Amino acid sequence: MRTSRLRTVHPVLWTGWAALAAGAVLCVVGWYGVSGERFAERQLPYLASCTVPGAALIVSGAVLLAHGRGSIAAARVEELYGLLVAAEPGEADETGQASVAPLAVSGERLMVPGGTLWHRADCPLVAGKAEAVPVDSELVASGELSPCPICEPAEETD
Repeated sequence: MRTSRLRTVHPVLWTGWAALAAGAVLCVVGWYGVSGERFAERQLPYLASCTVPGAALIVSGAVLLAHGRGSIAAARVEELYGLLVAAEPGEADETGQASVAPLAVSGERLMVPGGTLWHRADCPLVAGKAEAVPVDSELVASGELSPCPICEPAEETD
């Protein structure tokens, strides 16, 4: 999923960098031509043929780079969303609705310092992270930490 989307983004980034480089070269050539002429009427051709198009290329290159980086970020968000909704549903219950198996079942609660959520130890958002620390029960009681919506830990654990 990710590689197919990123292959279409790279040409935009390369085009942006090429436009920036070409614009910089044109601006330098225009400056060099203007600096060698004493009279304004002899400087105008350099401004019109090099400096103005160079500035336009620099602006368009910056726009292409911003668009390309936005596309990369959007592709990463789509990939993460796909991973979150890829959980297979469990068996259907008597009402006909499929029950979703929990992503995490551990009783141990963890949090990431500076975060606003607490998680089960096997939650995919904190599993394997060295910076995850056990939850202080005072933080949960004070309401500073909310339960993770992904692993949905029980409030009465511990």
